[in-house]
Amino acid sequence: MRDPTERRLLSPEEYLAAQNSPEFVDLKRRFRSFAFPMTFAFLAWYLLYVLLSTYAHDFMATNVFGNVSVGLLLGLAQFVTTFVITHLYVAHANKRTDPIADEMRERLEHHDYARSAGDGTTPGATGA
Repeated sequence: MRDPTERRLLSPEEYLAAQNSPEFVDLKRRFRSFAFPMTFAFLAWYLLYVLLSTYAHDFMATNVFGNVSVGLLLGLAQFVTTFVITHLYVAHANKRTDPIADEMRERLEHHDYARSAGDGTTPGATGA
């Protein structure tokens, strides 16, 4: 007799069924729709900062108030931007991706994808 707390390993077929499911396709789309544009935007912002630092010395050395220059403010803004992006990602994940991932994990733990792996259908799919 098997211990009820013992976890059975997932088969490769179960992983493939989960990967091919409409839920996983939607999960990837939602993640990528946030991650790719945000990554591009941040890299462009960082590249702008580096280019300004390299080629616009006078602009970056312009004092805004006291001994605080434009370059210093833009450099500090890099840190602020990192925290803002982190906050936005956490909010996005909590609302748009984590619920789907949690549901898929639950289904994997209950081996729901094993039922569909053998017949070529995805769980929850209905025939017409």
